[in-house]
Parts: sequence; structure tokens; C-alpha cells
Amino acid sequence: MSHPFDHLTPDLMLDALDGVGFLTDGRLLALNSFENRVYQIGQEEGPPVIVKFYRPQRWSDEQILEEHRFSLFLVERDLPVVAPLQRDGRTLFEHGGFRFAVFPRAGGHAPELANDAHLEQLGRTLARWHACGNDRPYRRRPTLDVIADIEKAAAQLTEEVVDLNYRGQYRDLTAALVSRLRTHLAGRDFPLLNVHGDCHGGNILWREYGETGGGPHFVDLDDSVRAPAMQDLWMLLSGEQEEQRHQLQVVARGYELFLPFPWDQSVLIEPLRIRRMICHDAWLAQRWDDPAFPPAFPWFDSPRYWQDRVTTMAEQVQRLS
Repeated sequence: MSHPFDHLTPDLMLDALDGVGFLTDGRLLALNSFENRVYQIGQEEGPPVIVKFYRPQRWSDEQILEEHRFSLFLVERDLPVVAPLQRDGRTLFEHGGFRFAVFPRAGGHAPELANDAHLEQLGRTLARWHACGNDRPYRRRPTLDVIADIEKAAAQLTEEVVDLNYRGQYRDLTAALVSRLRTHLAGRDFPLLNVHGDCHGGNILWREYGETGGGPHFVDLDDSVRAPAMQDLWMLLSGEQEEQRHQLQVVARGYELFLPFPWDQSVLIEPLRIRRMICHDAWLAQRWDDPAFPPAFPWFDSPRYWQDRVTTMAEQVQRLS
């Protein structure tokens, strides 16, 4: 079975860039991306650029452009975001049935999330971002809803994906999780803002101080949505609970230089973790017909994977009890 990205050939990509004024020299380097296809492409003059070819039918043009406008707005506010390049005032282009955007190449490495100095700087930068998060509120892009998102993803997985030997347990555990989450979050209403949405170390490029633009630089706002601020903060945490408490305090120390830290949203950390786990599985299931996915995630359709998932979810139910 063919997939739309099968038709994204090197010649098509080079023609696409040449057609909007980026004169290419034929050099292409595929970068690590599954949802979209992302390449570094050389130019005859100037440094290489990064080109994102969007997955067909995921986002509407209006949703993509809304994210682009917000990225450019953040850059205007002197925030370290890698925003799309413009040609004649445009940031979204189309060629051969594929929509694409062009970005400057940005150097750096993943931040050291065990390094207090890095965490504190991330806290400062995210507070500045969040201070702008309602200046251009999204109208077209989605709003994160922890319980609704879990219910939708779990229903798809239960009906179509989970190994039959574990399907009943999975269904019961997701129902128990949703029930406990409703109790856990009852009566709580958190303010929404435009967040990065997928703010893990892989989407942050760190440059050492002394280099041009030292500190964090945020890339790939493809999952940017309306959500509580904690959606951008919890993914900076790792390790045992005591380690995570310390990390959150360090992030808060930087954050509070610009905004009050949303300590009341700490109750969202475990629900957001559960949501990410279940929605990531649903995303893999939705993309399984893409030839890039089975070789990259060979364990996903194995009985052992779903056995481990059931065990993890049972532990999550206990944590929320």
C-alpha cells in the first residue's frame, strides 16, 4: 500500500524550494522526524535551511498559519524560538500536493535536565513565553482536555489495537483511570494559554553561554495548543519523586522572576503524564500505515508491549487512589 510521503521525492523537494526563492545546491539530509518529513537542504548561497513537509490532512492551513504567526510574535518579543522564514510575507507554501515551511538552521544540543542552571534558565524562558501566551490566543488550534483526550485515545486503542489477551484489562484500567481523574480534578479550573505543547529536551536546542544566543532555543511548535502552563513544565522533570520535586523547585525559581509559579497546577502532573502515554500509543496506531513507523517502533504491536502497558496503568491507578 502506498503512503502520501512515498511521493515526496528529492527532486520534488528541491523544486519546491527553488520555486519559492531558496536556490538549492542538491544537498539533502533527512532529519529525525516521524509526524512530518524534515530535511536539511543546502543552498547555492548562504547556509542550509531546514524544511518541514507537513503530513497531509493533519492540520488545516489556518491552524498551521496560526502557529506560524504565534512563533513570529514570540520572536518579536525577543524569545528564543526558531520561527519559519518568510517569502513575500508568506510562511506556508505548497508544491506537488505537499505543504511546507522553511526554517533557519539552528545549532545546539539538548539541555542537561539534571543541571540546575539549565533548569532555572528554562524556567525563566518559559515564564516569558507564558507571559505572552494570551496576547495572541489560538482560535483554530485545539485545546488540551486531559480527560476527553484520554477517553478518545483509549477508545480507539481498545477497539482496534490492544492485544486481545489484554484488551479487557486495558478497558477496565482506562475506565478506572478516567474515574479517578474526574475525582482528582473535580472543581479545578486552570487558565489556558498558548503553550509549546511538546516541551521535552528533544525540542530544545541549548547553546553554551559565550556563543551567539546562549541558552535554550525552542523548535517544532507542531503540537502547540491551548493548555494550562504546566503542560510545558512537567516534561522537564525526570527521575524519582524526590528528584522531580527538586527539579520543579529549581524551574520555579527561574519562572518566578517573571511570573508567579502555578503551584496549584502540580495536581496536573500525573494526569498529563497519563495523557501523554495513552495519546502517544494512539498516535502510533494512527500512523501505523506509514512505512517509517513499524521499523522504528517494532515493539508496538507485540503482546509483551501491551502486557507492560497494563502493568504501568495499574500502577497509575494506585497512584491516583
